[in-house]
Amino acid sequence: MYGALVLSCMFVPPLLISKLKVKLTIAVCMLGYSAYMVAQFYPEYYTMIPGAILLGLGAAPMWSAKCTYLTEVGRIYAGITNQDTEVIVTRMFGIFFLFFQSSQVWGNLISSAVLSVDSELVDPEDATMCGIHYCAMDNHTSNSTVNEVTDAKRYTLSGIYLACALLSSVIVVLFVDPLSRFGDYESKKEAATMKDGVRLLGATFRHLMHPYQLLIIPLTVWSGVEQAFIQGDFTSAFISCGLGVHMVGYVMICYGICDAVCSVCFSPIVKIVGRIPVFILGAVANAAIIILFFLWEPNSDDMPVFFIAAAVWGIADAVWQTQINAFYGIIFPGEAEAAFSNYRMWESIGFIITFVTNSTICIDTKLYIVIGFLSAGMTGYFIIEFLEKFKILPRDPEGNILPVTECCR
Repeated sequence: MYGALVLSCMFVPPLLISKLKVKLTIAVCMLGYSAYMVAQFYPEYYTMIPGAILLGLGAAPMWSAKCTYLTEVGRIYAGITNQDTEVIVTRMFGIFFLFFQSSQVWGNLISSAVLSVDSELVDPEDATMCGIHYCAMDNHTSNSTVNEVTDAKRYTLSGIYLACALLSSVIVVLFVDPLSRFGDYESKKEAATMKDGVRLLGATFRHLMHPYQLLIIPLTVWSGVEQAFIQGDFTSAFISCGLGVHMVGYVMICYGICDAVCSVCFSPIVKIVGRIPVFILGAVANAAIIILFFLWEPNSDDMPVFFIAAAVWGIADAVWQTQINAFYGIIFPGEAEAAFSNYRMWESIGFIITFVTNSTICIDTKLYIVIGFLSAGMTGYFIIEFLEKFKILPRDPEGNILPVTECCR
C-alpha cells in the first residue's frame, strides 16, 4: 500500500487535482478506502494486494487535495478577517485533525466492542517476552497471547468500516464547497495546466530542489515512522502481547482522544508562544515514552501505564500532524500541490521503513531507529527555523528562496 502511495505521490496528485479539482479529487480517492474494506471480507493475497494498491494510489492525491483545500481556505479566510495567515492555517489543520483523530476513538470503540466478545486478559506470567523483549520473528513471542479473530468478527468489522467509508465520500460530494466558490484559485490552476501540463507533472520532482524541502524530509519521514510504530509495534509488542488483542481498541481510544483534543488546542497555543515550543513539546513527549519503552516490561498488572503511554504519544502525534502540515503550507506558499505531494511521499516512506522492519527487527533495535529519526528530524527543523529567521538563503526578486541548483552556482 505505502509503496503504491509513494509512486502515486510522484505522479498522480498534480495531474488528478488539475483534472478533477480539489473537492472531487477528495471524494473519488476516498473510494480507494472502500475497495480496501471490501478486500477485508476475504483477506487473501489476491484480494488484499489489489485493494492495498488502489488505496495507496488514491491516498496520495486525496491527502494532497485535503492539504491544498485547508491551506487555500485558510489564506482566504485570513485575508477576509485581517488575521495572521500562519495562525489561521494552523487553526484549519487543527480543526481538521480534531475530527480526523477522533475517528480513532469511534473506530477503536467499534473494534473493541466486537473483539471483546469471549476474550480475557493475558496472564502476567505469559507476558515475559513482551515490550522491549518482543521479536515478531521469534515463535516464542508470536504466541497464544495474540488471540485469533473469527470470521464472524471480521465480517462485522469490515461491514461497519465499509459503510463509513462510502458514507464519507457521499458527504464530501454533497456538503463540501469547491474552492472555486471562494475565488479564482482553481481557474488559475486550470489555465496553468492547460498551458504547460509537463511543467505541472514535474512539480513534485522540482520541489525536491527547494532547500527547505531537503531539510524537512527527515521530520516528514519521522511523522510516518512514529505513526507506524504506535499503530504496529506498540499495539502488537505491548498491548496485544501484554494484555490481549481485545484491549488494543480500548488503549488506542485514549491515544485517539488525546490526539484529537490536542490537535485543536495547539492552534491557540501556537498563537501565544509560537510554533518552536510546540515542536519541542512533541519531541520531548515522544522521547520520554521511548525511554519508558526501554525500561518497562508490560503486563496486565500495569494497566494504567498502557493508557498513559498511549495518551502522551497521542499528544505528540497531534503536534506532528497539525504543525508539520501547517509548516509546509507556510514555508512553501503558492506551491501547495507539489509541497504536499512531497509531504505524503516522504511520510509514506516512514511508514514503509517501520512496517517492513516489523518482522525482521526486534523492538529493542527498533527503538534506537525510532529515536534516531526523531533526532534527525528535529535537527533539520531547527536549521529551517534558523535560516528563516535570519533570511540567510538567496532569494529571487519576488522573495522566493532559490532552488539548490541555483544557490550553488
